[in-house]
Amino acid sequence: MRVVIQRVNHAKVDIDNKTVGKIGRGFLLLVGLKNGDELATVKKAADKISKMRIFEDEEGKTNLSLKDVNGEILSVSQFTLLANTKKGNRPSFVEAMRPPKSKELWEDFNQELEDHGFHVETGEFGADMQVSLENDGPFTIVLDL
Repeated sequence: MRVVIQRVNHAKVDIDNKTVGKIGRGFLLLVGLKNGDELATVKKAADKISKMRIFEDEEGKTNLSLKDVNGEILSVSQFTLLANTKKGNRPSFVEAMRPPKSKELWEDFNQELEDHGFHVETGEFGADMQVSLENDGPFTIVLDL
């Protein structure tokens, strides 16, 4: 599993010029599931993300978690995060988990985040989406599990 975590001031996902998910301050999560991932993997990722301290405190140190700042989450499934670019010029996606299992695990991941007490908005699995964001910092982390 690979998750790109972007600390944002706001973010949204549009499909066919209609907003389907929108958040204020929080995390935009781009989520890629790979072959071999399972429920334990997404639970571990959700737990790690829920405790990640990447917001600044009053002294300017990154000591605050998403919960500490009452942040929200926008989760977007993105299989292209698992692209293998070692050979040639055309990325290979053989490591990316296929639907319907990948959709189920992405939904499980989002539920785990909600179970941690977060408001979670999502894109639409498998759709052509336009993602807009204002990255805060910028502050971007790649979580590989």
